[in-house]
Amino acid sequence: QEQLVESGGGLVQPGGSLTLSCAASGSIFSRNVMAWYRQAPGEQRELVATMTTSGITSYSDSVKGRCTISRDNAKNTVLLQMNNLKSEDTAVYYCRAFNTLSSFWGQGTQVTVSS
Repeated sequence: QEQLVESGGGLVQPGGSLTLSCAASGSIFSRNVMAWYRQAPGEQRELVATMTTSGITSYSDSVKGRCTISRDNAKNTVLLQMNNLKSEDTAVYYCRAFNTLSSFWGQGTQVTVSS
């Protein structure tokens, strides 16, 4: 069964760092674009970063320069390294795997940036 499981969220102070991890099962990892989204309370879910199977990355303007998405093909894992975190980064972060035919979502992991 195709499945995505996020981990690594938590409480961090402004200016701190976190690395989120998304473990993918089955063949989902090798044939899909991997992406991170986030959803703050009362807000729509927004795209944070994507990485294609060939390693091409893209970032939203809100996180560009502070976040890095990477994938470990041997471990079927995609990471989101987040630095210099701000209070406005507080949200539930979701992993997504998708292609033209299908889309899979993880259950989300909470990131709270607060002093």
